[in-house]
Amino acid sequence: MKITAGRSLPSQIADPYLMNEICDATAGKHNVWKNGREDLHFAKKKKVRQPMPAAAMRSSDPPMAKKVNHEMDEMFGDVRVDSYYWLRDDSRSNPDVLSYLQQENDYADFLMSGTKHLEDQIYAEIRGRIKEDDISAPIRRGPYYYYERTLEGKEYIQHCRCLVSDNGAPPSIYDVLPTGPDAPPEHVILDENVKAQGHAFYSIDAFEVSPNNKLVAYAEDTKGDEIYHVYIIDAETGTCVGKPLVGVKSNIEWAGDDALLYVTMDATLRPEKVWLHNLGMEQSNDLCLYHEKDDMFSVVVEASESKKFLFIASESKTTTFVFYFDISKPENGLMQLTPRLDGIDTSVSHRGNHYFIKRRSDQFFNSELLACPLDNISATSVLLPHRESVKIQGIQLFKDHLVIYEREKGLPKVTIYGLPPIGEPLERLHGGRAVDFIDPVYSVDPSESQFSSSILRFSYSSLRTPYSVYDYDMNTGISVLKKIETVLGGFDALNYVTERQWATAPDGTQIPISIVYQRNIVKLDGSDPLLLSGYGSYEYCLDPDFKASRLSLLDRGFIYAIAHIRGGGEMGRQWYEDGKLLKKQNTFTDFIACAEYLIEKVLAGRLLIGAALNMRPDLFKVAVAEVPFVDVLTTMLDPTIPLTTSEWEFYFYMKSYSLLKPLPCFAQIKAQNYPAILVTAGLHGKLKIPCYVFEPAKFVAKLRDMKTDDNMLLFKCELIAGHSSKSGRDGPKAIAASVVGTIAPTVRPIADAAKDSTVTIPKTFQTWKMLDERRAMGYRMVPNSNANAAPTGSQQAT
Repeated sequence: MKITAGRSLPSQIADPYLMNEICDATAGKHNVWKNGREDLHFAKKKKVRQPMPAAAMRSSDPPMAKKVNHEMDEMFGDVRVDSYYWLRDDSRSNPDVLSYLQQENDYADFLMSGTKHLEDQIYAEIRGRIKEDDISAPIRRGPYYYYERTLEGKEYIQHCRCLVSDNGAPPSIYDVLPTGPDAPPEHVILDENVKAQGHAFYSIDAFEVSPNNKLVAYAEDTKGDEIYHVYIIDAETGTCVGKPLVGVKSNIEWAGDDALLYVTMDATLRPEKVWLHNLGMEQSNDLCLYHEKDDMFSVVVEASESKKFLFIASESKTTTFVFYFDISKPENGLMQLTPRLDGIDTSVSHRGNHYFIKRRSDQFFNSELLACPLDNISATSVLLPHRESVKIQGIQLFKDHLVIYEREKGLPKVTIYGLPPIGEPLERLHGGRAVDFIDPVYSVDPSESQFSSSILRFSYSSLRTPYSVYDYDMNTGISVLKKIETVLGGFDALNYVTERQWATAPDGTQIPISIVYQRNIVKLDGSDPLLLSGYGSYEYCLDPDFKASRLSLLDRGFIYAIAHIRGGGEMGRQWYEDGKLLKKQNTFTDFIACAEYLIEKVLAGRLLIGAALNMRPDLFKVAVAEVPFVDVLTTMLDPTIPLTTSEWEFYFYMKSYSLLKPLPCFAQIKAQNYPAILVTAGLHGKLKIPCYVFEPAKFVAKLRDMKTDDNMLLFKCELIAGHSSKSGRDGPKAIAASVVGTIAPTVRPIADAAKDSTVTIPKTFQTWKMLDERRAMGYRMVPNSNANAAPTGSQQAT
């Protein structure tokens, strides 16, 4: 595909845009928009603003938070002062803090009250693509099909099952859920719509059926803090069996038909203990099987595919070791399977008389696959050796097959190997069969499959292919589509083109880019607006998948691209290692290289990234910060805050204080002009982590005090939501519509974004934006093109 740069514009778009997005360990996710218009930002002299008592506040007045000097503990001879530290309220009950948050919400509602109908229009557009009355792809477990059903007009799902018509027949890829008058009746095990009544927030995470299909254990959250009650119910009657387990993680597994393993957390909400609960017993009498006392490690419980063992892993960011729990011999407790060795990461599966061990080390960074007998765990043999160009992502075991999930050249792969009969020796794997996929770039993930069958179930999607579920016969290589997400509104995948391109980083490394566009609209002459996304942290793979809400961009002539930059895991473990710690700058320079490549090939213009908000605020028209992480130093120096201690070995070292101090966006706020800014947060964030509402609040408070402009600064804090959105399937869509409805009036709508001619659009800022309702937290920014120079590489890294 040949793409040339240029300045000509399609008839429906008045301005060229370059939109970039990046996430790093200190600043979250960014979107940057390039505006080709002249600067309409006027500098204002610094105005002295004084805090106003809450009683005197009007919704039309911008809230001014009071200042209370708070000296942080001295470290390395340095004492920092935070005048807004009082906004930290771990209890979420401080009346002064709640009053301030409400004032900010009232102020935001007042300023945006004239565009509520636009927000509703956007919400209707997002929701209008969704088939509300639907069911998931049924999964067969023993004599039942299990599935989830959604109902029109209902927020939550129903958990259902029905009998298999011919339970004696082996599973087949051609099996379908029986329908019609002679079909077995559907039984609703649990209706979340009923359970959610009376709760402002409601979410069920784990939903685990007992091996004999008689009981269900589910984890319920009614606050959005991801601290759960676990209920055990009779699958037929819905009657509770015993009292619920309280204050636990949603990580639960059945240990036979009458016992559960579950996980509890310490004061910082770190998963630290694994418990055995026998049905009918009080939780206070449960047996603690393991207590991880090292606060850099967390515990997790997983069941083997054979359902004969439970594996308990204790993991840090670089090390994982594993215990096993033999379900048939609970009296033995936990037995250690892999040793605790610094820098060695192991995960375990089971089949027959062997354990299968995926092991990663500094030497074998992309992992190797080993096997050992159950009765001699030290006698390991290599089944699949380490390969520098192929990463073993994970494995899935069956009675007669082994499935390897791999990554090669930036793409996921699924390779299937036949195994000898159980009891016979295992040999090094050769001649695996790879599953073929239809798109040049795509996403594929394992789904629940039955250990005793030869059917592999996986989910698949691409930038143009909706979420799909396939059953794959591992004996014949035949796959059958079991379910594809319905996208209403006339969607046709053939109207979209998706492809892979490569950019060259400054050190010569080739960086993969995934691209999609609407073939009937995009001109590829340099005039098309482009959204470039990236992540580049935590070894997370930002694979190209489908999001129906993205069609609002593509159908308006946008090109969407993903830069698979270092720090992520798309190209293997070394890709991640080359984008963290002292090599973190590769994350930024990779992203810059991708943007420069696309600018040269697609769109004329300058590169801008969200990290320049404090350094070069004149570059931006609008910024949206969704649950921003803006004071990394304060948070990471406080071991009482959840998730901090486990991060220390990952990318923060306390000896690096002098390097960390300049990083926080909060510390760099100063008296200068800023663009229009919207900040969002949720009071009951994930695990009640203070930074999820405390940092956004003090970020806004300091900005209000310091900024010298009259541009809009809005702070929307959802007072009943969790970290990312309200509960229910409409919650994320409502949040997305709210954000877009706030941004759109401050900027210029592009062709048909707001067809209602009665919408009043202020002329100060000019752009338009449609957010994906499932985006991760971070920053989204609209640049001001009147800047004469882009930041240098070193500035961008800051």
